[in-house]
Amino acid sequence: MKNITKWLLGLAIVPASLVLASSHVKASQIAGEWFFGLWDCNIDGRPAKMQWKVVDDPQTSCNGDVCSTTSGVRLVGRFSDHGSAWVPLGKRFSSRQKQDLGIRYLGAEQDNWYLKYNSRTKIADGWTTWRGKRYPLQCRNRR
Repeated sequence: MKNITKWLLGLAIVPASLVLASSHVKASQIAGEWFFGLWDCNIDGRPAKMQWKVVDDPQTSCNGDVCSTTSGVRLVGRFSDHGSAWVPLGKRFSSRQKQDLGIRYLGAEQDNWYLKYNSRTKIADGWTTWRGKRYPLQCRNRR
């Protein structure tokens, strides 16, 4: 009888532990996109770097003395032109099938950029925009 009780208790604990263990996801467990990682770029003939990564982003809200925190993640992009300070980037859109990426440059003069990845050559080609004029942008992932 004791063995059956232990066995039934084990059956109850295993599913509960799976539910509780899966309720918290770290950023490193999120499926990757083709543009994730550190890229060596060339922007209008100048060397540059671009990086996209997922980071943990927990959110805490309080109602009086009771607070709750939910786990979450967010995408962080940044760009450095020829060794300058990193400037944030935002993702406007992306397509895994088309392997393209619409980027919002979030520096002092915000604008829209575009990259299309070629999985055969491992190079993303596209353009940046500055003051209404397009400039070539080419990036290679360090993977």
